[in-house]
Amino acid sequence: MASKNKEILLGVTGSIAAYKACDILRRLRDRDLGVTVIMTKEAAQLVTPLTFASLSGRKVYIEMFDQDTTSWEIDHVALAEKAEVLLIAPATANVIGKLANGIADDLLTCTAMATKAKILIAPAMNTGMYENIIVQENITKLKKLGIGFIDPVKGKLACGTTGAGHLADVETIVKTVEQALKK
Repeated sequence: MASKNKEILLGVTGSIAAYKACDILRRLRDRDLGVTVIMTKEAAQLVTPLTFASLSGRKVYIEMFDQDTTSWEIDHVALAEKAEVLLIAPATANVIGKLANGIADDLLTCTAMATKAKILIAPAMNTGMYENIIVQENITKLKKLGIGFIDPVKGKLACGTTGAGHLADVETIVKTVEQALKK
């Protein structure tokens, strides 16, 4: 079992695999890890923030500029400083591309740019997108910068085809986070 003092940020993006992030969150919590969720607006169209709040027992962050004035923390900075691991699962081609090119235009990408935590990315997307040379170059660039990847597997995709781009097994993702916490 991991220590309760370990803090994970779970970034959830607008992939149809966003529902699997609920299971990732549950399994991380089962290991006594603190988990805070940052969702993109697109992810919130697929799975409700209330689901993640219920599973984590914590506020879910979506908006860059929260109107909650009970805390004067700058969310992306405060979240970035508290995390030991930032796991983005599932990660879309869009978010991978933003990170690879230094684009920080939402709460998740700003937090990723501000953190000193280990970053792990678990892509999930259509095979054509995943195999696209631009996406592959972005992944290679991020790997060279020290960002870890939990490679997708071949499987049935939302579009009805089978191929690379299926989110890695949830337990594999969770074990990779545990390993990152030990380093």
